[in-house]
Amino acid sequence: MASVNVTELIITGLFQDPDVQKVCFVLFLPVYLATVLGNGLIVVTISVSKSLNSPMYIFLSSLSIVEICYSSTVVPKFITDLLAKVKTISLKGCLTQIFFFHFLGVAEILLLVVMAYDRYVAICKPLHYMNIMSRQVCHMLVGGSWLGGLIHSIIQIVITIPLPFCGPNVIDHYFCDLQPLFKLACTDTFMEGVVVMANSGLISIISLFILVSSYAIILISLRKHSAEGRRKALSTCASHITVVILFFGPATFLYLRPSSSFTEDKLVAVFYTVITPMLNPIIYTLRNAEVKNAMKKLWGKRNPETE
Repeated sequence: MASVNVTELIITGLFQDPDVQKVCFVLFLPVYLATVLGNGLIVVTISVSKSLNSPMYIFLSSLSIVEICYSSTVVPKFITDLLAKVKTISLKGCLTQIFFFHFLGVAEILLLVVMAYDRYVAICKPLHYMNIMSRQVCHMLVGGSWLGGLIHSIIQIVITIPLPFCGPNVIDHYFCDLQPLFKLACTDTFMEGVVVMANSGLISIISLFILVSSYAIILISLRKHSAEGRRKALSTCASHITVVILFFGPATFLYLRPSSSFTEDKLVAVFYTVITPMLNPIIYTLRNAEVKNAMKKLWGKRNPETE
């Protein structure tokens, strides 16, 4: 039988029931808009406010930019698909989505590692902080995070492009990802699956090890600080730890184990593609007085309290 090259894929989506899909549309559209507006507000506030020029805020602004881009690779298509009877995407479009999804996902992981290193230097080496975390170093670390994401994604996509797709063409997910796409290939993808899992897994494990080690050292060194110093340090670290858990928890669940039930995989994926990018600006602004005060000044609402 002659093989027919598939050029268009059908996406099954999150749920099959049209009424449930409409409810999801009503729920997820405001979440996506809040993600773009919330993270955009952080970027504008940090770039405009002279008081927010420390390395921590350079990294926070970069994280917000990544969050907007990361969420935008999946969510707009996902939301519009909720109203479509047949959800389709071209194979080239699918590969493009995979490329940017992995590129930005790993850039975010590496930025979270950079932010943990920044907190480590600030708390454990306060006298040398400004020398170690110079503006040039900060920009190099941000650039390195993007470059790391790019290299990771290029590896993933170079493995995927040569695969033959001759049918079926139904991808069992609500967006394009590697494992669901591999299931459609007309060849054995065991080795590709191993390489992809090793690539994603290695980055996740090394990053998680660095993050846990950084915070273990920070917590040990905090014992020497005053009660007020401890409280302030833990407050800035708590936001970062919360974001790390929200991002790494679901991602680890999906990528460091063989995929079993795609229904539960899809629901977990919704959390880190739709929900987490919206939560990050809320977590950082609620726990950070400097950001809150800068936002009030930016919108002309000066803080009446003089603390």
